[in-house]
Amino acid sequence: MSHSAEPLPMIARRSGPLKGEAKVPGDKSISHRALILGALAVGETHITGLLEGQDVLDTAKAMQAFGARVERLGEGEWLVNGVGVGGFSEPEGVIDCGNSGTGVRLIMGAMATTPVTATFTGDASLSRRPMGRVTDPLELFGCEVTAREGKRLPVTIKGAADPVPVRYKTPVASAQIKSAVLLAALNAPGETVVIESEPTRDHTERMLAGFGATISTEVTDEGQVITLRGRPELRPQPVVVPRDPSSAAFPVAAALIVPGSEIRVPGVSRNPTRDGLYVTLLEMGADIRFENPREEGGEPVADLVVRHGPLKGVTVPPERAASMIDEFPILSVIACFAEGTTVMQGVHELRVKESDRIEAMAVGLVANGAEVGATDDTMTVHGKGGLKGGAICATHLDHRIAMSFLVAGLASEQPISVDDGSPIATSFPDFLPLMKGLGAQIG
Repeated sequence: MSHSAEPLPMIARRSGPLKGEAKVPGDKSISHRALILGALAVGETHITGLLEGQDVLDTAKAMQAFGARVERLGEGEWLVNGVGVGGFSEPEGVIDCGNSGTGVRLIMGAMATTPVTATFTGDASLSRRPMGRVTDPLELFGCEVTAREGKRLPVTIKGAADPVPVRYKTPVASAQIKSAVLLAALNAPGETVVIESEPTRDHTERMLAGFGATISTEVTDEGQVITLRGRPELRPQPVVVPRDPSSAAFPVAAALIVPGSEIRVPGVSRNPTRDGLYVTLLEMGADIRFENPREEGGEPVADLVVRHGPLKGVTVPPERAASMIDEFPILSVIACFAEGTTVMQGVHELRVKESDRIEAMAVGLVANGAEVGATDDTMTVHGKGGLKGGAICATHLDHRIAMSFLVAGLASEQPISVDDGSPIATSFPDFLPLMKGLGAQIG
């Protein structure tokens, strides 16, 4: 997908039972990190299962711009020849991260303690998102940051020539903030400490350890304390990227709400810091089995078998929000097809994602006949066992909003349309053929 692509309207119609196997793409979070850590290692890192969505491809281009050799060998198979910690060269042009908040924030962290200057930009959606939450702690290392009003893109960072280690407590539960600080800490002397009041996805810590960094996590009265020793020589390693639980959520949701459905989703990550949606679905009474549990690339995975069945409303506690932050839009759809009220708590971070996801989902669901309430930090759906449909929903350049409404249309009484499905390519380029292969009526 081009960042200036024309809008691509799509429509989803009530479908018959969904059947078959849904091989969802590789995990987006792990794909970004594999490319970045491969670029910071010395030698060749071989990656299989890489997500080849636009967000990740933009990160691959950025690593090339900073001097790493990045080569595609085949479908999902990539080779990264890294330059080592502190080895980034200054890019000749602007680093365009497209739609990816994860990509831009992690790359900023990775270069902030190397004495090079880089300017970052992105599409209209990314340019509205706050960058100060990452650039503020990065400045503590000694880098200099220039940004647009509101600390938004474009952002120029002059990397620290003499970085210092930091001790930083994250103000909100955000794996992007934590990861940016840890990546910056790689080229700072001594030990950098990151403190989280609530645990967030731990892919960065797992992968740093796998690449040879000295990193530890301890639970204290302050929260979760992560300590990284700076200036390691990262060792290249093979990375097997598991399938993305956030992408799996869409065919899983479709199978749960379309009568008569039964699908299999192989090799999905069961990382406990990403598992909140599946915990919640089981509480709702969802018929989901987890088969063949195993470990791939340092991550726990399993095959999911999902069947349609009755669902009930539940309350999602705020402490679970970080482990399912990207799945709340599709959960709000599932909640419409449950009986009873579902209350999602602690969801304030949805206000600053690719779009204001609380507002976007609430407006679209109400237009399609749902009863939805929202505050700054909660979203409430009064489930009635179904959805009327019939409306056109605005996606606000947000891939998860687009896919959520299209899944809703597969079980609604009337078709549901979205104004632009093109952003889906950023995370799930094969969404349409995969869903059609299961029997979904989407076009």
